[in-house]
Amino acid sequence: MKVVNAEFKNKKGVIHIEETAPYFVNSLRRIMVADLPKLAVDDVVIYDNTSALFDEIISHRLGLIPIPTDLDLLVFRDDCTCKGKGCPTCTVRYTLSKEGAGVVYSGDLQPAEKSWAIKEDKIPIVELFNDQRLILEVEAILGRGKTQAKWQAVQAPGYRFMPSLNFDKKKLNEVKEFVKNLPDGLVALKGEKLEILDINKLSMFESYIDKNNVDFIEIKRDNTDIIFTFETDGALSPEEALINSSKILEEKYAEFGKLLGKLK
Repeated sequence: MKVVNAEFKNKKGVIHIEETAPYFVNSLRRIMVADLPKLAVDDVVIYDNTSALFDEIISHRLGLIPIPTDLDLLVFRDDCTCKGKGCPTCTVRYTLSKEGAGVVYSGDLQPAEKSWAIKEDKIPIVELFNDQRLILEVEAILGRGKTQAKWQAVQAPGYRFMPSLNFDKKKLNEVKEFVKNLPDGLVALKGEKLEILDINKLSMFESYIDKNNVDFIEIKRDNTDIIFTFETDGALSPEEALINSSKILEEKYAEFGKLLGKLK
């Protein structure tokens, strides 16, 4: 396997991998969805709620707020030395107290330690009117997406095979005429080689082929040359999500190898 290029912008990651196989990339995708840990609100104590929303709705919204996660500092509550009681090693606590007209945002959650401050601070929780108020306390713990969706740090991970465009060299003039009438930035004809300029526009190119009944251009996909894309909710950066998912996958392969060794 060879990583040709890795690009990370904001919450999105795009990785170009060569000399690989679909099963490996799909394993990484499944790890990101199901096994990558992140923080999420799991326990809510509401002391006062005179807003228009029920306690259950507010609790549900709190659970979906992305909480910055440092996997080097935290452990799962079940594995903690506090034996599930909740301590700074396994639990992050927040309080919220707001009264009077206005919107209660995720940034109104005040952490016990400033290092856990909510970064996605403009997510609306509820709107208060007149003298309404909301006072509560929450605990966030590590979990995995396979347990509950609120612990899913990565959204929409997917991959596609890199395409190659081939055409009948005897019909070069027809190809030139067809490419000439396509939108700019879609494909380019360089000598006797046809290249897709933006893989994200491949489906558009295919639609033009179908629309014009073009039979002299063939699109082939190489399943060893893959573009893998994913987005995080902000709890982890794309780099952190990729690195930690890779570590988890490596550990699973190692464990599987040990199990196979016992069969000999």
